[in-house]
Parts: sequence; C-alpha cells; structure tokens
Amino acid sequence: MIGGKKKCIGLIFGGNSNEHEVSISSAKTVFQAFNSEINQERFTVHAFYINKYGNWLDSDSSEKILISEIENNKTKNQEIFNQEKINFLEGIEFQNVDVWFPLLHGFNGEDGSIHGLLRFTKKPLVGCGIVGSALGMDKILMKTIFSNLEIPQVNYLAFQNEDLNNKQVQKKLINEILKKLNFPVFVKPSNSGSSLGISKVNKKSEILQALEKAREIDPRILVEEGLEVREIECGIIGNSQLSTSEIGEVKYKSDWYDFNSKYYSNNEITIPAEIDTKTTKEVKEIAIQSCRALNIFGFARVDFFLEKSSNKILLNEINTIPGFTKNSMFPMLWKASGLNIEQLVAKLVDISLDL
Repeated sequence: MIGGKKKCIGLIFGGNSNEHEVSISSAKTVFQAFNSEINQERFTVHAFYINKYGNWLDSDSSEKILISEIENNKTKNQEIFNQEKINFLEGIEFQNVDVWFPLLHGFNGEDGSIHGLLRFTKKPLVGCGIVGSALGMDKILMKTIFSNLEIPQVNYLAFQNEDLNNKQVQKKLINEILKKLNFPVFVKPSNSGSSLGISKVNKKSEILQALEKAREIDPRILVEEGLEVREIECGIIGNSQLSTSEIGEVKYKSDWYDFNSKYYSNNEITIPAEIDTKTTKEVKEIAIQSCRALNIFGFARVDFFLEKSSNKILLNEINTIPGFTKNSMFPMLWKASGLNIEQLVAKLVDISLDL
C-alpha cells in the first residue's frame, strides 16, 4: 500500500467539450478499474463531473452518473458552488484528494486547461503538464515542431484565422491546396479530437465546405495530404523513463477512421501489429522522441501512418489523454503488454507519484 494508507483519486470527467460523451465512457472504465477487488485495497475514488455547461457536480452526483443511476444530460441546474465565488474549488471538497486523474478529452481538458487549474491545488496528477498537453492538442504547433526536428509526416498546410467569408481568401486557400497537395486531403480543426470536425475531400468543389466545417470548431485549420496507409498506434507511460507498449494496428471498414468508426464500429484490432522488427523498433523510437520533443510524459498514445507502398513510417499525432472506453486502443495496447486495466490505472498513479 502506498504511504501506508489508501490514496484518494480525484477522477474528473465530462467537461464543456465536443468529446463530452467519450469522456464519460472513459471515466466509467477507469472508475470500475479503481473499484476492482485488487485496487480497493489501495485506492478510493472521488468523482467530479463537469456538465456541458461547465458546472461542477459533487462526488455523490458524479458517482451516480458513472454507475448510470442518473443521466448526464439531466444535470443542467445541478451546481454545487456559488457562481459568485472567485475560487469555486472551495465548493467541490477536493481537500481529501491525493492524486488527480483528469479524463477530460478535448477543449478545457486535454489542451492543458485543467492541468493549469489543478496545479493550484498543489496535488499531483496523472498525465503530463500544461505545455505538453497544449502542444499535443494543437495539431499545427505539434506538426511545426516535428517538421523542425525532421520527424517524417504527411505533407500538410496550416491556415490560421483566415476570413472564409471573403471570396478572395476562399480562392487563395483553395488554390494553395490544389497547388501543394494531392487529393484526397483531410481538413481538420487544429484543436479537436476523436476525428470531430474532420472531412475527407476528394475534389475541388468539396474544399470550402470542409474548411467551414473545421472552422466551426477552430479558426486555425490543418489540411493534410491523404495517402494509402496503415493505422499504427503505440502507448507511452513514464516520467524520466518512458516505456512503450506493444504496437497495434487498426483496420476499419469505413472509408476513413472517423468518429463513428472509432467508437461505434467493430474494427479489426491487431496487437502486436504485423510489422517487421526493424519497423517496430523505429516506431517505438520515434514515439519516445516525439513525446520528449513536446514535454509529454505520464501517459499518451502516439499515432502513426505506415505508407503501404513504401512501408515509410509517418508520425500522425499524439493524444495526451487517450480514450479508456471499451473500444479504445490505449488500454488494449497495455493489456497486450502485460498490464490489464486494473494494473494500468494503478501504475499511472504510481508514475504520478514517482514510485
């Protein structure tokens, strides 16, 4: 037992984000893992749900959402703190929390916002800090850093705060895409996750609509060249020493790996991926190099493309709070590497405490 007594885990989930429901699903899995027979001897859990309106609920109400006694979409008016208070943390009874475990996917969570807030509680948290989270969430900044380090990626263009209502700007952006990238291309908001706001574009007439869809989420837009690739993923855990999981591959039946195929389809998962030893070694080395470059530690999932024609490894992105749902790759990668979900969550707490 750590420190001679049970550690209280502050599990934060939900959030004012377009990945709200995914966060709830992840939190349910982690909550069950901490309440397993083996972990009950070491941990207790206080759950903190943030509804879609940004209101924090108390532990009792939050736990009822995790065990499905109440529905999360019926919590609009359930607030536990006075809106006029400057420090609303006074109202959520966090004093007994020993370690925070934020599972807020997307905005106001995975982007480093929650990490900055939790720093003021002076308690450790599972995952990386503000800088790594912000860089991992921001696709444009992330890819810029990787380009400077000459880490291989697909060809891309970045458009920042362009006025898409201006016909001349529309024409300029479309012409630049046509000139520098080959179809198909993927148009993405710079800050989003779970493939939300992304469009696959096969011809010129589809470009503007895709740009507008991405802009609804973020005015900073990334456009990537689409290739015939395999989707390869690697898990990372650790602080000063980063460890890599087995490599996994996702084969999906849809045209591309969109939100529905990630969470609602029976994709074919192969762990370990059917790749040679040299490629496996290189993927793991790049995974560690890229996390180090962005100051990402604790845990993360690093996603790669493996070009079918050349077997070239291309770094796609890093997810600093990957999903923990029943269909999520991160826990599956570590299960194949010898850590089941109960062992994994305990290990992540130990890492946060440098044990």
